[in-house]
Amino acid sequence: MDYRFSFQRPMRRNSFCSMKGTIVDLVPAGQGGRRADGCLLFAAIEDTDGNTVNFFINPDTYVVDFTTLSVGMMATFWYRNDAPMPLIYPPQYTAVVVAEERSDRNVDVSYYSNSLVNEEQTLQLNLDGSVDVRTVNNQYFQASPANHNLVVIYSSSTRSIPAQTTPSTVVVLCDRNCG
Repeated sequence: MDYRFSFQRPMRRNSFCSMKGTIVDLVPAGQGGRRADGCLLFAAIEDTDGNTVNFFINPDTYVVDFTTLSVGMMATFWYRNDAPMPLIYPPQYTAVVVAEERSDRNVDVSYYSNSLVNEEQTLQLNLDGSVDVRTVNNQYFQASPANHNLVVIYSSSTRSIPAQTTPSTVVVLCDRNCG
């Protein structure tokens, strides 16, 4: 008998999920019985199938390019897969990252390993001296972005598996909940 074992790395559950849709409502919100103080926004998103998901946008939410969000805008919202959420309909999440949909760029939000491959194993980063690596408050990141949750902004990639790209910008999500 021939016994062969496949040694694969254990499957890791994706840290982030996303939803792309049109912002149909955007209003100041309060949370936990508190009044709206202007620091929290409530966004209702509708996808192309007519499904609605609600998102809280708080001061910790990273908005790509610091774009001002507005009703009618097509955007992608990423949220933590393991974050607590109320069991209500429509679903309600806290946005970690928001990016306006644009045809001239791609955005990936994921945990990147020591070899700079995302956890879905679909994208590998080639970082050279031209890549702008920053923190969410726009400061230069002074260490390796490997083994962090990253927002990767890029225009093109190879057709290999995983696809490879030299991104224009990498934003490191270095907070205690995402690191």
